[in-house]
Order: sequence, then structure tokens, then C-alpha cells
Amino acid sequence: MNKEKKNIIITIIIIFACISMYVIETYFKLEYILKSMYKIILFAVLPLIYCAFDKDIKLKEYFIVKDKRQIFISIALGLGVYLFILVGYYVLKGFIDLDNIALQLQNNLNVNKDNFVFVALYISFINSMLEELFFRGFGFLTLNRSSSRIYSYVISALSFSIYHVSILANWFNVIIYVAFIAGLFVTGLFFNWLNEKYSNIYNSWIVHMCANLSINTIGFIMFGII
Repeated sequence: MNKEKKNIIITIIIIFACISMYVIETYFKLEYILKSMYKIILFAVLPLIYCAFDKDIKLKEYFIVKDKRQIFISIALGLGVYLFILVGYYVLKGFIDLDNIALQLQNNLNVNKDNFVFVALYISFINSMLEELFFRGFGFLTLNRSSSRIYSYVISALSFSIYHVSILANWFNVIIYVAFIAGLFVTGLFFNWLNEKYSNIYNSWIVHMCANLSINTIGFIMFGII
């Protein structure tokens, strides 16, 4: 399989997965566990199917730690991100309607105070890994082997931000919503940069996990758990 064909196939898979998740988020009222199972198929199984045909790519390579120092640096960076998001929340909380977000989660995903601890653990540890495997492992590191550096950077970051368009819909006012989506694009670029040197996804996963832990801390506040 030549590089141009690989580039096209990988891009199509990324676009298909993002469109599929958009349709699920927008038009189907699935409970969170069902939506998560569908996401596993898209974000893990599809890349594995691709790897079955492209013998040059092995996703397990993206889980090999080549320098343990990267883990400590990523943990320190992740803790900084955790604090940054919390501080940002307290600065902007006057513009964020937590009651509306809680209502959206309850109505659209059946996520509430009773099951939020489970959902928060899943989002922080498993969902973050799924997204990193797909957007940074498959969508960046794999794509980067068959396409230009700029193309793989942009496609990975853009698909990551667009994937969140339907997830965050109706959570915030228009200005904050657009700022979030733009911020996710920049975050995607940053995550790619973190992973590029070591060709694995641990850097971005650790930082992503810490970011999700911070957001879920706000969720605990929202549901009155803490």
C-alpha cells in the first residue's frame, strides 16, 4: 500500500468516526454506557482493522515508553493543567450555568448525581485513553508516516475539536462555546507536539487525564458531591 493510499484511507476513517459520533450525539438519545460502547468500536476497533491490512503499523508501538523522564515531565505538566482549569472555572463561573449542564447530561445521557462517580472515572482514565489512541496515535502518529507533518498536525487537531462540537452543544453561551472549540483545536496541536518526540501517546494521555480529572472535579461540585 503506497503512502498516498494510506493517507486517504486514514483520513476517511477519521472523518467517518467523527461524523458517526456527531450523529449519535445529535440524533440518538443513547445512555452513556451505550454511547461509550459505540465509541470503543469507532476509536479502537477501526484502527485495529486498519492495522490488520497495513502491516507497517502496529498500534502497540504507541504504548512503548522510550524514556521514563517523559512520564515525570508529563505528570508535572498535567498537574499544572489540572490547576489551570480549576482556576479558569472560578474566574469564569459567572458565565457558566452548571444547572443547565447538569440538565443536559441528565436529559441526553442519563448522567446524574447517582452515577456520576462511575462516569467521571471512566471519562478520566478510559475515555481519555480512547481519544488519545484515536486522535493522537492513529490520527497523528500513524497518519504522520504517510503524509506531511503539517497535514497530520491539522487533521488530528481539527478532528479532535470538531468531535466535541455536538458534545458541548447547548452547554454554554455562543462566545464561550466557540472559545472552547477553538481551544480544543490548539490543545490538539499541543498534544501532537508532546507525542511527536517519543512517538507514543503517554505524554498527551497523562495531560488529557489530568484535564478530565479537573473537569470532573467541577462536575462533582455541580452535582453537589463535594
